[in-house]
Amino acid sequence: MQNQRKTVSLVTRTVRNAPQLVRSAWRDPIAAWYWARENIVDREEYQGQPCPYEAVEDWEQRVHAVLDTPWPCDAASDFWSLWPEVMQPFEVKRIPIGPAEFGGWGDGGPGLIRTIWCLVRHLRPATVIETGVARGFTSRFILEALERNGTGHLWSIDLPPMRAPKLHTQIGEAVRPELRHRWSYIRGTSRQHLPRLLARLGQIDLFVHDSRHTERNVLFELTQAWSALRAGGAVLADDIHENWGFDTFSRRVSPPFVLNCYAEPPRLGPPPFAPRGLFGIALNCQSCPSLKL
Repeated sequence: MQNQRKTVSLVTRTVRNAPQLVRSAWRDPIAAWYWARENIVDREEYQGQPCPYEAVEDWEQRVHAVLDTPWPCDAASDFWSLWPEVMQPFEVKRIPIGPAEFGGWGDGGPGLIRTIWCLVRHLRPATVIETGVARGFTSRFILEALERNGTGHLWSIDLPPMRAPKLHTQIGEAVRPELRHRWSYIRGTSRQHLPRLLARLGQIDLFVHDSRHTERNVLFELTQAWSALRAGGAVLADDIHENWGFDTFSRRVSPPFVLNCYAEPPRLGPPPFAPRGLFGIALNCQSCPSLKL
């Protein structure tokens, strides 16, 4: 009975969104084919209750200890100075942001983004890849951090919501023009572009997964990224509680340092991000100190 309801719901959504899907497929048939194939595969994946990961509250202190950097750190303070500046234009336009507010997808939350910000400032990566862009909050903070470092480039892979073409003009809207010389946006799915991009770059310093949150896709992206990750680099995955992909990845590759982290609500009021989601960090830091935390 449950499977029947799922099938009926899928058919209903498909019929309702048929005009938008046809227009999207006409504009980008290859991306539309990948999107449709992934949807078919995803229907076979169990989507039940959130996976009960064991997570920690003090992830920032632990990460800074592993990186052998002081905590509290000035970089985290700088993050909170920049956060309202990034959010303010969207609040003025009354654009709803937060969970499921981008065609069913969510915007990056402050806990995840702040961790990425600190990693970029401390690791000083030359090559960063992220999957999933939406309005570009995570992209903006990565680029701001790279700019303050005076080095580095971000490659972002993202397929805009096929069912919501009106949102396509908002892709990366948070990224200010002065930062775009450090940014390459690749339209499409990670299945299309991630292997070729990694082959072209050869080695990467930081990878962020925030695209399709299925176990199959999480495992694919993280495994691909880890194979190209330099010693001392890091991978992060948002919303790991939605499946066992990050756990499976961690058991397969046995990173030297792995942390499951509780996200948090923003300290500065709106936007209303989900307060208790989870994200994961894996560091390829064989020589990092303070691993026993």
